[in-house]
Amino acid sequence: MQSIRSTDTKAEISLAKALWAKGYRYRKNDKTVFGKPDLTFKGLRIAVFVDSEFFHGKDWEIQKNRIKTNRGFWWKKIEGNMKRDLLVINKLESDGWIVLRFWDKEILKNSANCINKIVDAVNLRKNGH
Repeated sequence: MQSIRSTDTKAEISLAKALWAKGYRYRKNDKTVFGKPDLTFKGLRIAVFVDSEFFHGKDWEIQKNRIKTNRGFWWKKIEGNMKRDLLVINKLESDGWIVLRFWDKEILKNSANCINKIVDAVNLRKNGH
């Protein structure tokens, strides 16, 4: 468990470096923004989250039965993370933020698609929407 990271995961670093190379500037893990997004374009009010499939419950109804040990703990932990994720999304969107969430494997397998979604959001905000 000690090798599991909450910040600077491979997917997060990969996404951040690709955006930086394209000239996009952001803040990492900005504590002043509700939910502490992984990448924040604060002036444009865009929050980007990079989520682990396991800890954030991707395909949860199918995957939860794959957990064989300490089920009570893990089910409560992951379902709590999923509820918190929804709370963060709702709060930020109600405050006028664009919220983008990506699964870490999605970034590692198809980073261009993820980067395009972020660039589209940046362009949308820069053009006054």
